[in-house]
Amino acid sequence: MERIRDIAHLSAVELRTPDLEATTDFFVRLLGLDEVRREDGVVHLHCWDDYEGFTLRVVAHETSGIGRTWLRTAGPAALERRVAALEERGHRGSWEEGAPGLGPTYVVPDPDGHLLALYWESEPYRPPERLRPSLKNQAAAFPGRGATVRRLDHVNYLARDVAANGSFLADALGARLSEQIVLDDGTQAACWYTVTDKSYDLVHTTDWTGLRGRLHHIAFATDTREDILRAADVFLDNDVFIETGPHKHAIQQTFFLYVYEPGGNRVELCNAGARLLLSPDSPPVTWTEAERAKGQAWGLKTIESFHTHGTPPVGE
Repeated sequence: MERIRDIAHLSAVELRTPDLEATTDFFVRLLGLDEVRREDGVVHLHCWDDYEGFTLRVVAHETSGIGRTWLRTAGPAALERRVAALEERGHRGSWEEGAPGLGPTYVVPDPDGHLLALYWESEPYRPPERLRPSLKNQAAAFPGRGATVRRLDHVNYLARDVAANGSFLADALGARLSEQIVLDDGTQAACWYTVTDKSYDLVHTTDWTGLRGRLHHIAFATDTREDILRAADVFLDNDVFIETGPHKHAIQQTFFLYVYEPGGNRVELCNAGARLLLSPDSPPVTWTEAERAKGQAWGLKTIESFHTHGTPPVGE
């Protein structure tokens, strides 16, 4: 069946934190994002090569976790089609006034309760004079600060029912399954979906707590592996807890580093050169329980917290 391409890409994410200033400082000073807008309890941040007005919205909250995830559609008609498809399948959301720089937005929960915000209208990012790039095909000047991440790469949600959320992404949004973990009893334990030609944009993995709506991590792309190695030194010098990495995942072949930002949310840095899915008919790659138990492609053994820590936190 021909693939539906109504969702253009993952564009932004909302992160909740009990320490707004410390979390903002982490993303600005250590990851290289720029603060573009501040309101009471809300800060909008921008990755240097993002054409959209903001990449990350940090919200003061009683605890950590994820708010909404923004997905831009391929056009106004694509937005109408996806809303119709969602409602026909019983996934009813609501229209809202868009976030700063965005037009009307349809906000709908996935089966696990994570909020997805679909929109089309958008005001392109206009850099201030201090960030005006020399190259016309670049959104902003290279900041050369901290890890200097280029863009938001993917979101990994925790889910009570992985298969239900995967079906939602495929049937209602037209996302494509690229890789999955299937246990010996046939249970789908994790699924990686793409809405672009990247190998994955939206991921669901099993939440061991049985709760709904939690976050495993958000991820930002760097240009090279060397950027991630330098980021590890930056985190070391600033007393940021490095949970695991740098190593290489077997699944999706991603070179990675995981840290916790001050609010407690897990953040991944990954290489932007991970594999692309250019073949329109390649089948999903399925990893068995035994294959997954082998851990990473190379690097140290996966630590226990990687399977137990999520936000909002519960007993670990």
